[in-house]
Amino acid sequence: MSIVLQVKNLGIDFGGLTAVNNLNMEIEENEIVGLIGPNGAGKTTVFNMLTKVYDPSRGTILLDGKDIAKMTTEEVNKAGIARTFQNIRLFGKLSVIDNVKTGMNNHHAYSVLDALLHTGKRREHEKQIEEKAEELLKIFNLHDAKDIEADSLPYGAQRRLEIARALATEPKLLLLDEPAAGMNPQETEELMNTIRFVRDKFNISILLIEHDMSLVMNICERIYVLNYGMLLAKGNPDEIKNNEKVIKAYLGD
Repeated sequence: MSIVLQVKNLGIDFGGLTAVNNLNMEIEENEIVGLIGPNGAGKTTVFNMLTKVYDPSRGTILLDGKDIAKMTTEEVNKAGIARTFQNIRLFGKLSVIDNVKTGMNNHHAYSVLDALLHTGKRREHEKQIEEKAEELLKIFNLHDAKDIEADSLPYGAQRRLEIARALATEPKLLLLDEPAAGMNPQETEELMNTIRFVRDKFNISILLIEHDMSLVMNICERIYVLNYGMLLAKGNPDEIKNNEKVIKAYLGD
């Protein structure tokens, strides 16, 4: 099994404060991996470094063996990392289908001149984008709502739309930041099924941050645990569930 993401000795400082330090992590092809830890452990900071929202202070991030150190956020997305956010970030006043189509902007197959002259090449590309967007919406049971504003969707549907938009960028690695936040048990169960389906359908790896331990333990093949910005433990769900250091970090002395 090939390694999609390899993180070596990753760290970041904000002023005199070390937020993440000496993190080592690997994610293999088609793997669902959890990144967990108490509030303030540095989990979202890791996501921000992986997507180059933050430039790491030290360490290396390899995507398919390529160092992304000099890449911008947009270039990292083009290279194959997409993400969702803890607080949903849709274009609320755009239609559902237009939200998905925005995720395809990184893959223009026509030139500026084609765009200006509205050539056949551009029209064909736009037709393909429309078809791909509709296919994604069907997969996520959102096709009937394709023309309504994203803000009008129920909460769980907005979560699905955000995942669909991320998948529109054709990633190798999908980062999900607390996808079950605000969901009821039924919605969480549906989300688990969706995540598994996405992994299998799109042949991608998934790294997720999540506080719902039931979801994490039921869906992740491996789990990394952060505490105070450092790796506390790693292993399969059973190993993590029974790890005394992890239990202490979550429950205290």
